[in-house]
Amino acid sequence: MVTGGAGFIGSAVCRYLVQEKKYAVLNLDKLTYAGVPASLNEIEENDRYRFEQADVCDQEKVTSLFADFEPDAVMHLAAESHVDRSIDGPAAFMKTNIMGTYTMLDCAREYWAGLSSDRKKDFRFHHISTDEVYGSLDEEGLFEETTPYDPRSPYSASKASSDHLVMAWYHTYGLPVVITNCSNNYGPYQFPEKLIPLMILNALEGRELPIYGKGDNIRDWLYVEDLARALLMAVEKGQLGETYNVGGRNERTNVEVVQTICTILDECRPRSESSYLDLIRFVADRPGHDKRYAIDATKLETELGWKADENFETGIRKTVQWYLDNDWWWRPLREGRYSGERLGKG
Repeated sequence: MVTGGAGFIGSAVCRYLVQEKKYAVLNLDKLTYAGVPASLNEIEENDRYRFEQADVCDQEKVTSLFADFEPDAVMHLAAESHVDRSIDGPAAFMKTNIMGTYTMLDCAREYWAGLSSDRKKDFRFHHISTDEVYGSLDEEGLFEETTPYDPRSPYSASKASSDHLVMAWYHTYGLPVVITNCSNNYGPYQFPEKLIPLMILNALEGRELPIYGKGDNIRDWLYVEDLARALLMAVEKGQLGETYNVGGRNERTNVEVVQTICTILDECRPRSESSYLDLIRFVADRPGHDKRYAIDATKLETELGWKADENFETGIRKTVQWYLDNDWWWRPLREGRYSGERLGKG
């Protein structure tokens, strides 16, 4: 059972599970603005794939899906995830990320308690979270699994809360859980409110490329298909009650990310008048903007054997090319759901 499987990361997980790993998957998604069924076109006719439009806060519906599908594992990705939107409207983040996780845990515990001894032993509840729960780093150091939580935005506070709930259900009820905290993701099918697709599409339309502050905020970037592999490893091999940080070891400032996108576009689809770099504009910073995120993925790499296949240079080139080749996917979103306006001014 995958929650939030019509979102960016969730759809990558569903495609990977069905196409490459041959798992049967039930995708439970409410289809909010960021849920895009077209991201699952490749598998929608597959006999091993099933979709149910449902809210993770709907306890009766979730209970019935557990009983009907009888999952061996839950990968809980359903969440509101955009920091800027959490600044403008935090209530949805509290409801979905905290109460939705509570509902999933409660339904999973009831289902798990009724399993046979063998299936009970093998069941896993995997909660997918973010490195933003750790707060902000200075120029040195990395987030480790033991780093104290210090969330700075409504989004990261809601995800920190959900992490604590998951561990409480492990310690109190014995529910077999694993948590992953992941760095910034990018790749195909990412909703165009996020930095990388927003910059690609603004550039293609000849619009300004707004960068917060001085553009010196640093993120650790991870290609989404590498993350999908890591998440399944956590389900299959992760130790119960453990957290695994997932990062790409690809630190870049925001301005470096945008400059790289512009350089690739200059090669692949040059403008007649000038470089895409000329579209860059520095704008007022985001409220509470964390300075730097960087993940130490040693535990995941050494204990579970994961390694990223893509570095930032190869992954960003693949990503830019995907958006150039797939306007059928993103154009309806730009025209109907989100046109690129600034969010999160506070």
